[in-house]
Parts: sequence; C-alpha cells; structure tokens
Amino acid sequence: MEGIYQHFREEEFPFIDQMLSLAVQVEDEYAPRLTYFLDPRQCFILETVVGGYANLRVSFFGGSQVTERKRALIYPDYYTPELQDYEITLFHIRYPVKFTTLTHPKILGTLMSLGLKRELFGDIVNSGDEWQLFLAAEMKDFVTGQLDKIGKVHVMLEEVPLDRAILVDLVWEEMGTTVSSMRLDALLSSAHNLSRQKAKQLITAGLVKVNWKTVENPDFECEEEDILSARGYGRIKILARHGKTKKDKIRLEIGFLK
Repeated sequence: MEGIYQHFREEEFPFIDQMLSLAVQVEDEYAPRLTYFLDPRQCFILETVVGGYANLRVSFFGGSQVTERKRALIYPDYYTPELQDYEITLFHIRYPVKFTTLTHPKILGTLMSLGLKRELFGDIVNSGDEWQLFLAAEMKDFVTGQLDKIGKVHVMLEEVPLDRAILVDLVWEEMGTTVSSMRLDALLSSAHNLSRQKAKQLITAGLVKVNWKTVENPDFECEEEDILSARGYGRIKILARHGKTKKDKIRLEIGFLK
C-alpha cells in the first residue's frame, strides 16, 4: 500500500496513515470500524485506501442521502451495514423564530466553543428558519447537557428521527475561465474577479480553505476536484482542466456553489 502516497499531497499523509491503521484493524479482527465525520476529500482518500484491500469494503452515511460530511464504516466483505451502524443523532434546533435568527457560523462557532472537534458533528442544515444538526451519537448527552444558547439566543435541542432530516442538495453553477497558473491566489483572483493582491491577503489572513483545510500559502498548487472557499466569497470547485490557450493560459471549468 506504500504506493498510495504518490497520489496525494504530503499534508494528507497523516490521514492516510490513520485510515490504513483502521483498515488493518478490520482485516485482523474481522469486525467493522466506524470513523468520525469526514469531509468529501477525506471520503475520497479513504475509498482509495480501502480499494487496496480485496476483502474489505467501505460505505458512507451522514444522516441523509444528501449530506456533505459523512461517517465511514470499514467492514469485511461478508458484512452487511445497517443505518444504526453509523451512530448518528439528528437534532432539530428549537428557538424563538419570531424574535431572532440563527446562522450557520453562529451554530458552528457555538459547537466549537464547547470543545467539540469538527469531526464530531456533521452537516448543519436549514430550510428557511428551521435548523438541524447531525451529531455523532456518542456525543448526544454531552451536547444536550451543555448547549442551551447559541450566541444570545436560547435554544432547545429536540432529537428527531433521521427520516425527518431537511434535505439540501448542493448545486454547482458551471462557468469557464482561464488562469495563468494553478496557484491558489491566481484561481481566487480569476474566479471572484479580485486583484491578485487581494487574493493573497485573504489567503495569508487564514480566510481561505482548500478541501476544508485552511491554506495560508498563496502559491499552493491546486488540482482538479479541489474545492476552494474564501470567507465572504463562497465556495468554488475545479471541475475540469481543458488544456491551454494560444497565450499559454490554462482553460478551466469551475463551479460556483449556488
């Protein structure tokens, strides 16, 4: 399995090591192993790792069929996973809708302030004024005992069945563009019509993520399928690379999250 590292970036090697260790445990113990919530890039890496084992399988579930962050179950090929194997709790956040509002950053910030690592909870979704949260079931008692306010808003967490989850599909609006290079600052500049200097400032200030990880290096080299997000500017995805123009610029198809 050592050859797997050549397909990924060096900063992803520690995660690969963790997943290889889990796969070995499943192979040795003939028993499934459950991960915490993974982002889509981590899911892709894990799928590649498990693909190297003829007798292992992996499946993903985040609480509904359209969640972005998912828990992964690695299991022997004779095992049949069931929904309860993923150990996910869904909370509906009750709050005085008529008098105040909630936002994704406020909810996320409150959860992190409780000391929860990001991998312990999944998507935070909403439809209008309704907000829901997917959580690792083992953290249910801790969160319900600690979380009674989000910012200054008093809230109550109501556990609801997974089949009552709000379904929010990600829709990418596609657009063609050209860039001088695959550097992070060049891509942000082109996609969001920013000056190169402004793009660099966002990056060095820690306001830009690539595949859900903060990157502070403007010359970070991006690749197809990478997802870039800049605070205040939304999220883009590098969908495809289509060669070069006569002026030696790179043709790209990118998607903007609607």
